[in-house]
Amino acid sequence: MTAEQNKALLHRYIEEVWDRENHAAVDDFLAPTYLRYRSPTKPPLTREGQKQLLAGFRAAFPDIKITIEEVIVEGDKIAFRSTMRGTHQGEFLGIVPTGQEVTFGLLDVIRVEDGKFVEQWGGPDTYDLLQQLEARDE
Repeated sequence: MTAEQNKALLHRYIEEVWDRENHAAVDDFLAPTYLRYRSPTKPPLTREGQKQLLAGFRAAFPDIKITIEEVIVEGDKIAFRSTMRGTHQGEFLGIVPTGQEVTFGLLDVIRVEDGKFVEQWGGPDTYDLLQQLEARDE
């Protein structure tokens, strides 16, 4: 795929899965062997794990929106920086809903193969998000 095709794939994923809340479309974008590495100390998420993560974010932040700020494509990899905004209306990581509006960043690198995401590294700035929900030690 060309750089422009990979950028378009990323934009379609955000629009379809996040903006339209079509989690059934995840299989259209993630390969069956998809793995998402969010931490060097935890096992990667599978495609099913990613679906659960998406559903959890949507349940906690039903109005969540992603704005893609920057995309860099090289070969089969897409690196992108984005901003998520939403209102904490459901439980998140054991934190009861606060009604707090939050804004936090994401940094991700995705490897594409045959028009689908096969590997992904990175994710949201959870520490910043937790600070905004006032779930931190001071």
